[in-house]
Amino acid sequence: MFKKVLPLSAILSLRFLGLFLVLPVLSVYALGLEGATPLLVGVIVGGYALTQAIFQVPFGTMSDKVGRKPTLLFGLIIFLIGSVICAYSTDIYTLMLGRFLQGAGAIGSVITAMISDLVDEEVRGKAMAIMGASIAISFALAMGLGPVIGAAYGVDTLFIITAALAILAMILLFTKVPTPPRIKHIYHKTSKTSDILKDPNLLNMIIINAMQKGLMTVAFVLIPIILTNTEYGFGWETSELYKAYLPAMLLGLVAMGPAAVFGEKKNKPREIFLASIVLFIGSFLIMGLTGSSTVFVVGVVMFFIAFNMMEPLVQSMISKFAKVHQKGAALGISNSAAYFATFIGGTVAGLFLDFTNRETIGISIAIIATLWLLWTLKLQNPTKHSHLYLAQDLVDMDKLSELESEHIAEWYINETENIVVVKYVSEALEADDIKAKISK
Repeated sequence: MFKKVLPLSAILSLRFLGLFLVLPVLSVYALGLEGATPLLVGVIVGGYALTQAIFQVPFGTMSDKVGRKPTLLFGLIIFLIGSVICAYSTDIYTLMLGRFLQGAGAIGSVITAMISDLVDEEVRGKAMAIMGASIAISFALAMGLGPVIGAAYGVDTLFIITAALAILAMILLFTKVPTPPRIKHIYHKTSKTSDILKDPNLLNMIIINAMQKGLMTVAFVLIPIILTNTEYGFGWETSELYKAYLPAMLLGLVAMGPAAVFGEKKNKPREIFLASIVLFIGSFLIMGLTGSSTVFVVGVVMFFIAFNMMEPLVQSMISKFAKVHQKGAALGISNSAAYFATFIGGTVAGLFLDFTNRETIGISIAIIATLWLLWTLKLQNPTKHSHLYLAQDLVDMDKLSELESEHIAEWYINETENIVVVKYVSEALEADDIKAKISK
């Protein structure tokens, strides 16, 4: 499992490392370019999330049709071109074009779908946890290295490094990432967005993913401003922010493992999601209402724990609820919604700070999260399925095509390995009975 997941996680983390490296210094750099205004600088900082949102679904659908590896290569090439344009831009509009192109290489859902293709469902939660942890490590490295490298060698150098990371990711793609199996399934129609959104559990997971990522942006806007601005009662120096982020990041990473185990092995993701939302509610109430910096840090820690408890389960649950032919499209829709929420979350947080006080912000977000909690009560835990694997030459294809049961989720053919796979409810059906129905 690790040999399959680690190269893909490395590709995703290299891409995120490139995106994150410039964030601590990008706004100051952009303001110095020809034609810059505060509004355009804001678009440049968050614009990549907008194009990520727009292109998640096309990339996910493309990967279902033409294959995961070609789609990943195409996305990395676009990201590389965008990074080079950013590096050599001399005016605000050229930089904006480069940032939009960086986001347009939207490969996140493709990598998640590829992990789902390569990794058995029984260990998929661990795979998603590895992927989530690699992104978290990239973020931590970027926050430390970005300002230092940018100050010493210039922000344009950071974009050159980002382009080099894209090339390294391409090398990993063709040297370390295995080719996923060709899957032939019984569904001969293309995935429709309406079909995915009509599935209540998939819709719920899309909302969960979007709310989680939207609240992340809200938090990253509010936390540093509230702690460093004297009008909110704390007046920290920027150099002191690590006192809030370090314990929060560490405890959040610690919480990720048990949450993944409980959600996957115990098949209780619903309970993990509900507990996380309760923590979100508490964290924003604390950050909005407390006058103590120590208690405020407790709220920050609660937020990161809630976020990281969800992170390894969200993608895994979407891939479990989706049919084989829907995975790429479903993950694309979900990630698209998440990036839109990322863009909107930062905008809303900024507007809140302009027009209201900290207490109102905390209470308002807590109310929104409470409504989210009530909605999520409708989520069902996924049905536990078993998988029957049979050599294709032992299966009567006519009998297989007629195989129908409410307890069979789907069947498909792994053409690379010549294996027929039947996904069924083991509590209701016996493997030997299914085998007898479809054997030659």
